[in-house]
Order: sequence, then structure tokens, then C-alpha cells
Amino acid sequence: MKPQLYILTGASRGMGLAMARQILEQGHHLITMARHRNDALEAVAQTHQATLQQWQHDLSAPDTAAQQLRSWLAAQEASRYARVVLINNAGVIPPIAPLSHTDWSAISNALRVGLEAPMLLTSAFLQATENWSIPRRVLNISSGLGRRAIASQATYCAAKAGMDNFSLSVALDEASKPHGAKICSLAPGVIDTDMQLQLRSASVEDFPGVGRFADLKANGQLTSPEAAGARVLAWLEREDFGDPVIADVRQA
Repeated sequence: MKPQLYILTGASRGMGLAMARQILEQGHHLITMARHRNDALEAVAQTHQATLQQWQHDLSAPDTAAQQLRSWLAAQEASRYARVVLINNAGVIPPIAPLSHTDWSAISNALRVGLEAPMLLTSAFLQATENWSIPRRVLNISSGLGRRAIASQATYCAAKAGMDNFSLSVALDEASKPHGAKICSLAPGVIDTDMQLQLRSASVEDFPGVGRFADLKANGQLTSPEAAGARVLAWLEREDFGDPVIADVRQA
């Protein structure tokens, strides 16, 4: 059987790393984008005879990554693959504080990584593969915080709300094409990652909702990165992927 081709951002830790391992364990082709290479992923790829390319990019300056993706995909033969998938997973949580007390450079960085990079990479992906007849899917990792805002995280909430809405618009674009890509903006639930640690470690003065996030950990309500990654990848296999465009794994 032909392998599938995955492009995955934010694969250096947390759920992204868990998804990268699971994709490689299935023997698929994987391109990751992160600032640093991961030797452990190389070992997984070798063990399972999977193809891995690790592209080193800082997604706070996403133009170079998008250009490389478009050029690389344009040079590929679609017939080599059973399916091609872009997973925009990378995100940044800026310092936890009201917007009035947030450094402007932190705001810009989080928006570039969390919204600008997914938009440019999605554009590059769709441009380069527009004439491919194999199934094409774009999975944007969103968040419940893009749909229900909290205090002291205006930038993160805005980036995820923007991700949801650009996904809706792209879905309308692709619906009119003969082999249009399917796109979904998926909230993966609450996951035991560094982001959760940041939120529950904040002071109540900076973050009035800190108690809620501390309770999630104390009550065992956080999903492991491995389990969350498996649920997200399973969503890609749904026959109704992209309908609806805005989804939550907890709706399954």
C-alpha cells in the first residue's frame, strides 16, 4: 500500500511529538517543522522503516517555511502517496497577563506562530497540491479558548478564534473545486502539557482563572499527550472529516 504524507508543525514536544511518533509507527512519510531536530524521532523512523524529514524553522518568521513547503510539494509526484495531510499544531502561549500588561513583542510572536504561520502554510499546501487528485486534508489544532475566551490570554484566544474562522473561509473556497481539500479546525480537549503547567502556575493577580486549571490537574481531568494525539489522528480518519469545519474531539 502507498504511504500517506504528513506535514506537522510543533512536533518537538507535547501532543505534537506524540502525533509524530504515532505517524512514524504507522510507516507513513512525515515532514516536521520545528526549531530543533529530534534524535528520538529519527530512531522511531528507522525502527518502523518510515521516511522522516525534519525541517528546522522558527515559525515566528513563517515565510521561509511556507516557501520551502510550496517548492518541495510542487516537485513531488502525487501518485507516490495515498493521501496528503497538513497538521498545523504549533502554538505559543504568551506570558499570562492582561493585554494592558503584555509585552508587544510577545503579542506579535504568538500571533505569528499561532495564526500567521498556519495561514501561510495552508496557502502554500493548497497552491502546490491544487491539481492533485488524491485526498488532501488540512487539520488545524484549535482550542476551546478560541470559542470561549478567558482573562489574561487575549492573544492566544484571538489566534485560535482566527484559526477557526480562516478554516471556515478556506472550506468555502475548496468546496467549489473538483478535488477541493477538506479542512477542519479541531479542539483537542484539555491536555497535560507545558501550557497547562503555565496556566496553573500563574498568580491569581495575573490570572483570575488559575483555580479552574489547577482543579483540572488535581481532579485527573487532563488527557495525556499520547492519548490526545491518538484521538486527533483518529479524527482524520472520519468519513465526515470537515463537516462540520469547527469541531471538538469531545463531540465524538
